[in-house]
Amino acid sequence: MKEIKCVLFDMDGVIINSEQLHRKAYFGTFESLNLDVSDELYTSFTGSSTINTFERIVAHFELDEEPADLVKDKRRRYVAFFENDPTLSLVDGVEDIIKYLYHKGITLVLASSSAMVNIDRVFNRFDLNQYFTAKVSGAELVKSKPHPEIFEKAAKLGNTSKEHCIVIEDSDNGIAAANAAGIFVFGYANPLVEDQTLKGADAVIREFIELKNYF
Repeated sequence: MKEIKCVLFDMDGVIINSEQLHRKAYFGTFESLNLDVSDELYTSFTGSSTINTFERIVAHFELDEEPADLVKDKRRRYVAFFENDPTLSLVDGVEDIIKYLYHKGITLVLASSSAMVNIDRVFNRFDLNQYFTAKVSGAELVKSKPHPEIFEKAAKLGNTSKEHCIVIEDSDNGIAAANAAGIFVFGYANPLVEDQTLKGADAVIREFIELKNYF
């Protein structure tokens, strides 16, 4: 691995433990439509943008609803959970590694499938904006993870060639996107996320302190 100059962070499950909030919001919308979404089908959406997920849901169940309307419903539910859950926390150790990398002069870019409004909620609540050069929302892109577009754009915004970037991901779709972009990817084995294999990761970490060995 060449010298690392830029780190591209996923957000949900890497920076913040929000996966269960998203799941509750998604299933609230599914239940309102009387849909029986299996765990296997839901797991296949992990790492994808919300609009991509609902486009696939509409096609899979042959629904008449507009995906954009379902996105709004799910987002409303998520915001209610986010604003009313005082226990919501950053992933253990991630704030320390963010500060460590920042003070080492490493460029940090956020590359998340979440909508920018949700990214901003997290970054404002936990005061993270000061450490990041840029933030990319997959909801604003043409393609969703596992397509490489999000990481290709993030590397450009970080003004760093891909061979000097790394990605930190906790989802199989995110890892596949990093692979497709040709960027070294660390799979983070979040103990609260049990349904991802991290297959395809160049290395797997269980604690963020392990990253210090690479800098």
